[in-house]
Amino acid sequence: MNHKNTTQVSEFFLRGFSSQPEVEKLLFPLFLLMYLVTIVGNVTIILLIRCDRQLLQTPMYFFLSHLAVADLGFASTIVPKALQNLLSQRKTISYHGCLAQMFFYIHIGNADSFLLASMAYDRYAAICRPMYYSSLMSRKRCLQLAAVSWTLPMMHSLLYTVLLARVEFCNPGEIRHFICDIYPLLEVSCSDNTVIEFLLVTEGMVEILGPLVPIIVSYAFIFYAIMRIPSAVGKRKAFSTCGSHLSVVVLFYGGVSWVYFKPNARIPSFQDTVTTVMYTMMIPMLNPYIYTLRNSEMKSAMKRVIRRHFY
Repeated sequence: MNHKNTTQVSEFFLRGFSSQPEVEKLLFPLFLLMYLVTIVGNVTIILLIRCDRQLLQTPMYFFLSHLAVADLGFASTIVPKALQNLLSQRKTISYHGCLAQMFFYIHIGNADSFLLASMAYDRYAAICRPMYYSSLMSRKRCLQLAAVSWTLPMMHSLLYTVLLARVEFCNPGEIRHFICDIYPLLEVSCSDNTVIEFLLVTEGMVEILGPLVPIIVSYAFIFYAIMRIPSAVGKRKAFSTCGSHLSVVVLFYGGVSWVYFKPNARIPSFQDTVTTVMYTMMIPMLNPYIYTLRNSEMKSAMKRVIRRHFY
């Protein structure tokens, strides 16, 4: 807890990026390009799956459409404000805008991890329990998993938003990050944060690690099942069905682990800024292309949609 001027702040200063104009001139077009590619890729995924009945009725693509919505929302929560501050001299965000950004950042970020866990369960059902796949991944089950993936993270995010709304912050409210996140905000707090810090190491860890456990368990069973397939062709085919999802899991949790699980996670650093850029901007940009680049079903669906609507 800091002991500075405890007057309630009306805005925060985001100091995550370099204040050197020449660096900011390079970052702005880079981030803008990444954001535009993110919009095009994820909107294409959403429209393609929603327009193609065959894909929409397949659980993996049902969850992929939700993941694309999450990635689009995740990037849109962070990037527009980052772009604005790169062009601004003051680099501020209003008090209420900061709390709103933190709410959506935590909500959508955790929804991402729950959706990845749902997709891992789908791959487990498809590879390890193929005879029961239709019952394990029924339409009702998919809707239930999607509802849980969005609802639980929202409650988790709302909890921390309400708690931080009761915190007094020190003037001038300088956050050593380019986003409003819990740890950077606690660094400029002048209140007693014992309850929040206790929740972060208990409920917060459960919320983050909760989806990771079923992912690890699912892939343990998947790899065991694949190793029992006698033919090399069969093994390659089985691996190809979960390779894209596994790549996204590694990228996402690699970034999250670096920021939240490393020693001194409460103290933002330049490496944290780079890592946060990776999983808030780069991963949402890459996800659509990771899932579609080598996916014959997505390519076939795109041809069907084009023929249906343009020919």
